[in-house]
Amino acid sequence: MIKRTARLRNQLPTCYYEGYLEKRSFKDKTSRKLWACLCGNTLFFFNEKRDSDYTEKVDLDGFISITDDGSQDRNLDAARLNLQMKDKNIKFTAPNAEARELWKGYIHSVAELSVPSNLNLLPGQIHMLKETVEKEKERIKNAPPPAAVTSCGAYISLEPDMPACYHKVSRLEAELLLEREAKKGNLLLRPGSSGSSFAVTTRQDVEGPVFRHYRVTRIAGGGFAIDVDNPVPCATLHDVINYLVGKTEGVLIPLILEEAYEKNIFCIRANNENGERESVLQAPSNPAPPLLPRRPTERIATPEPAAEPVEEIYQNMEEVKHREDSSAAPLPQPTKKAIMPPIPTPRKLSASAISSSSSTSSSTSSSTSSSTNSREIRKRTITDPQGQISLAAISELKLKFQQTKCQE
Repeated sequence: MIKRTARLRNQLPTCYYEGYLEKRSFKDKTSRKLWACLCGNTLFFFNEKRDSDYTEKVDLDGFISITDDGSQDRNLDAARLNLQMKDKNIKFTAPNAEARELWKGYIHSVAELSVPSNLNLLPGQIHMLKETVEKEKERIKNAPPPAAVTSCGAYISLEPDMPACYHKVSRLEAELLLEREAKKGNLLLRPGSSGSSFAVTTRQDVEGPVFRHYRVTRIAGGGFAIDVDNPVPCATLHDVINYLVGKTEGVLIPLILEEAYEKNIFCIRANNENGERESVLQAPSNPAPPLLPRRPTERIATPEPAAEPVEEIYQNMEEVKHREDSSAAPLPQPTKKAIMPPIPTPRKLSASAISSSSSTSSSTSSSTSSSTNSREIRKRTITDPQGQISLAAISELKLKFQQTKCQE
């Protein structure tokens, strides 16, 4: 038993029979329910019916026999069978007895290329087994030579070498595709029914759509051939398409579908704030190249100046200090202003006081004049040369002022 992954189902040969089987080998302690497909002379197993990649396969090249297993199963309707190979023995469990008989018939017919006679089947089922034998013989006849088999497996086709009008569709899907894309072309290349051959499907409007299918088989010595009454050999599949287009003088046009591709790069990122909304971000089409780190510059070591003697350093400091003292100008001292006593405001006198004062004014005029003169002289003498008044002079002036006030 060989385990392989990532093999698409449409790359496998024609499927003759398929259904669920519980598979258990000698090493397996428990059985597994898998979807089995008999494609060519190989059993392919899938986890589910809709899976496109098979998980493992069993080649029937070492087939010896397939027989019933009389052991009881917990499911009373189930029917067991044993597949004996040259190197191993595999046990299967079919859903019922009819499915077991069909599996026995198809496996034996493909492996031995003959229909067994000891099967409990209906005439229609026997006829289906005979058709399977003929298809398998045709498949073996048109199988590619061993040199064309790649290391990845015999069922992988090199699609980059295919013509642009090659489409992986069935016979019916090819007709529907040509009907839908009638304005773009009326000829396409598709896989053949045998799995190892190809087919060309054309469509023309003659009072309605008319479809024609041509088989393209492989030649044993290499190359291909258009399987008609007079086979047309061609070196490659491209030559097959060119021959059909040239033979019909351009009436047949290959159907080439140009797929649409995005012109910008988009990504979807969930919003971290609420966790529900998603924001679509557009990545820059021409991202700036990453900045490379700067190369560190080499530092050139400079020689250190020679140290001066201690005596010269002190001498230079004294010279600098002497220059600072000589260059500093004396700051101007602020002048002090003389502090003068406050001048009293003149008092308002009544009419009687004015009349009495007028009579005495004449008598005192002479005395006041002399006193004022002496006061000015006294004021001048008591003031210092700088224009300042001493405390003794201020107290004497206060006394004189009070005496004159009393006389009034």
